[in-house]
Amino acid sequence: MKFMEQRIPFNKMLNMRVEVLRQGECVLRIPWSEQLIGDPTRPAIHGGVISTLADTAGGAACFSMLRKLEERVSTVDLRVDYLRPGPSADLLCHARIIRMGNRVAVARMEVYSGSLPETPTQMRDAEPGPVEPIATAQGVYNVLRKD
Repeated sequence: MKFMEQRIPFNKMLNMRVEVLRQGECVLRIPWSEQLIGDPTRPAIHGGVISTLADTAGGAACFSMLRKLEERVSTVDLRVDYLRPGPSADLLCHARIIRMGNRVAVARMEVYSGSLPETPTQMRDAEPGPVEPIATAQGVYNVLRKD
């Protein structure tokens, strides 16, 4: 976890924090800061911050499935659907692996503002309200195995 927070300069600049990291699943947080604003008239968080958080969480969920520390993952494709503006609050992203192959992994991510739903079921079946995602994403990752 310290590697993701302290050894990756971009993550460190964003003050990205690992909340949960277990096999096939990751929750990351970016604390609110005025520097994250992309549209000062609303204000709304910049879409690039949201996509960065989703991509990093998806990659971390993939990394949690690797057998050896020297194995790597890299993003091949990332699709982000922005559902609503990100308000002035912490961003959280829940990522889970939906397919882990020998060379390709697929992760699904949901980005929330302020807090996460209490359970994964609530994340998938969220009713409109404070736990509704502000963005959803799907990432495809290349897996470089060391056999």
